[in-house]
Amino acid sequence: MLRHADVWTAIDNLAKRKGMSPSGLAKRAGLDATTFNKSKRTTRDGKLRWPSTESVSKVLAATGTTMGEFLADIIRAEGNSLQRIPVIGHTQAGAAGFFDDAGYPVGSGWDEISFPDVSDPNAYALTVSGDSMKPVYRDGDMVVVSPNSSIRRGDRVVVKTVDGEVMAKELVRRTAKRVELHSLNPEYEDRTLAPEQIAWMARIVWASQ
Repeated sequence: MLRHADVWTAIDNLAKRKGMSPSGLAKRAGLDATTFNKSKRTTRDGKLRWPSTESVSKVLAATGTTMGEFLADIIRAEGNSLQRIPVIGHTQAGAAGFFDDAGYPVGSGWDEISFPDVSDPNAYALTVSGDSMKPVYRDGDMVVVSPNSSIRRGDRVVVKTVDGEVMAKELVRRTAKRVELHSLNPEYEDRTLAPEQIAWMARIVWASQ
């Protein structure tokens, strides 16, 4: 769970690594110089104020920092452990050679990111491209997938068919004869597949929206 203090500490540490103050970091990102001031981190009545996703996105782009690196800073602030997980684009995932028959990542074509320990040595990440998963997941978002996590009705899952199609859907129902999947984008149809049409299915445990 993200903590307010840890997110702000990660921003402060990013500024320090880049040789800037928080104000300098804000200006580098095209933001108001006071955006990251300590006085802006709580309201006058003491309520916690979080940095916006837009401001974080601009800072990462301006400094050439990846989301994985920023998350690693947050986790270090929390004092928790990290694991290295493989990552590829979700369009690549349909190609041969990236997964074994159980849906575990294999081969040498993966990049790696540091990520909070998800207690699954076979976890991996997919970078979203295109609009087929909007508005839930957008182009450039990253989803972390855990092949060893149990899957229940209502979970968001990544499914690979035996024909090589890879899709992110919501599991509606799974029986011995069919698997019903709800599309995350209303412009794309829901899918119903027979179990023998599915190579593997794994649960999405985190997304960088």
